[in-house]
Amino acid sequence: MNDITALDIQGLGKSFTGRDGVVRRVLDNIDLTVPRGQFVCIVGASGSGKTTLIRAIGGLIAAEHGHIVFNGKVVTGPGKDRSFVFQNDSLFPWRTVIDNVLFGLQVQGVSRKHSLPAGEDLLRRVGLRGYGGHFPAELSGGMRQRVNLARALAVDPDLLLMDEPFSALDAQTREIMQRELLDIWSQQKKTVVFITHQIDEAVYLADRVLVLSSHPGRIAADIDIPFPRPRLLKQKRSPEFVAYVDRIWNLIEKDVMATAAGSH
Repeated sequence: MNDITALDIQGLGKSFTGRDGVVRRVLDNIDLTVPRGQFVCIVGASGSGKTTLIRAIGGLIAAEHGHIVFNGKVVTGPGKDRSFVFQNDSLFPWRTVIDNVLFGLQVQGVSRKHSLPAGEDLLRRVGLRGYGGHFPAELSGGMRQRVNLARALAVDPDLLLMDEPFSALDAQTREIMQRELLDIWSQQKKTVVFITHQIDEAVYLADRVLVLSSHPGRIAADIDIPFPRPRLLKQKRSPEFVAYVDRIWNLIEKDVMATAAGSH
């Protein structure tokens, strides 16, 4: 692990005005530093500001208070040093798999001829060797998310921002994708900020788990995950692993229950 700070957030705050005209504070006084190459997961109840935080880091929305610095530069908008993987794969249905993967590079002006070898290597890394000529409609949900991940990695970002990327997948595919993501991360050591509602997913993937409280979103806990790498899926059944899951659940249970009660 490199101790050089990649991401530095100080005093971040953000509010939104609802349709009813009421201004609601979504994030309040978020302070966070992430070393280069670290895998950070963020959990919290719905409405705790997880997606707002990751979109602010990506430059998709502006900070209202405080600042976000990545690799020594203040974040004022999107940049090629940061890539997103969203819950929905958002692939272009009229482009083949390989042309979806290469899209970001083509936007940057890299010719298909020069980007093709890297794209084919990424498809191999995500387990889709030989699928470059297929179209998204011909793929399963898990395969489409593999393409989505390859596309995000193709531009060689320093920071990978992942907003519940596996939530639409069935349980078995989700576990396979978790393992494959860690395999790729272990090779490339990108800095990762990963949002999830699944606490066991966070504990399995992360070097540290941030717990956001709700209304407004604040960092309620910053928990180091000590399990050695590489991690095996069977570790999820160990008493030590379950203890961390229970600890984090106890931190967010009140907010989750309040959110569930408010939705009825």
